[in-house]
Amino acid sequence: MARDVAIIGIGCTPFGEFWDRSFRDIFVEAGVAAIEDAGVQGEEIDELFVGNMSAGRFVEQEHISSLIADYAGLASLHTPSTRVEAACASGGLALRMGVLAIASGHADIVVSAGVEKMTDVSAQAATDMLTAAADREWEGFAGATFPGLYAMIAQRHIHEYGTTSEQLASVAVKNHHNATMNPKAQYRNELTVEAVLRSTMIADPLHILDCSPLTDGSATVVLAPAETARKYTDTPIFIKASAQASDTIALHDRADITTLAATVSAASRAYKMAGMTPADIDFVEVHDCFTIAEICAIEDLGFFEKGTGGKVTEDGVTAIDGDLPVNPSGGLKACGHPVGATGIKQVVEIAQQLRGDAGKRQVTGEVGMAHNVGGSGGTAVVHILTR
Repeated sequence: MARDVAIIGIGCTPFGEFWDRSFRDIFVEAGVAAIEDAGVQGEEIDELFVGNMSAGRFVEQEHISSLIADYAGLASLHTPSTRVEAACASGGLALRMGVLAIASGHADIVVSAGVEKMTDVSAQAATDMLTAAADREWEGFAGATFPGLYAMIAQRHIHEYGTTSEQLASVAVKNHHNATMNPKAQYRNELTVEAVLRSTMIADPLHILDCSPLTDGSATVVLAPAETARKYTDTPIFIKASAQASDTIALHDRADITTLAATVSAASRAYKMAGMTPADIDFVEVHDCFTIAEICAIEDLGFFEKGTGGKVTEDGVTAIDGDLPVNPSGGLKACGHPVGATGIKQVVEIAQQLRGDAGKRQVTGEVGMAHNVGGSGGTAVVHILTR
């Protein structure tokens, strides 16, 4: 019988461009912080899962699983360490692997982490590396980058539902406002709709301020069986659901490119697993790699009717003090998007919120959701967490 799983420790580096810090430095910082927060010893850790998209190209280092076990001080203990890759959903999937290891009874204490060092290469090289998460033959070789792919989604959403550029911009404005209250965020500056619309056009209708940045960062959580979690912490966070789904890797094979069917499927499985509905979720961290991605996400997760995501955002429904706070951390757009770490960072944010440790960006509620996407929707991972 599956065991319930809880988070007993969290750690996260600041997100940004760290020219004087290495890949190893940042994952060790987040890992040590989480292990200290959990109060566990290295000998107690049964397994380690690390989300990482492309260290082989970003920092020319493969065999990440061994490297991290080594620099985390676990190599001498021969602790099993596994690298997990699902493009930008690598972190969320690393968490899911940890949850499954404990739920199955295979392990009792698991570390799930994510890390990416993206700024040691040129922006052009990074764009090409990220495009490898799309269909290289049918999209990448034709010149389609992720801004271009999500611009196609945005154009179709505009055509089908009347979504406006101002509504897209309102996502960025909201998330930058939230990030001003997050000391770990990459961009802690306010934006206006006018500033977003005046910024450089990257792929019509997406301006540069509609796009998440290149980011260095790492995040870690420590997991334990729910029945023993209070041995380690007075504030365990319980994982009520962990769900994953896949879809076609290329946009052209989908019936409706404004709907990420993997998100719909993963969310449906998560709600069923938790015995909940969208109405039970108090706040959510969604995968806003582009502003249109947040609008699609809040629709596909079942919070709002298809085609209304832009309007509810513009009306303040998803603001930090709105009916459904979305991305109180600042999201990928403003907190930053170190692709392998993002899914874990989302869960760290939810844990902080549920603990009541989120400071000025604190929201109210007992139930949070994390939604992590790989590529343009080829993978989606959804977690539901409670106090």
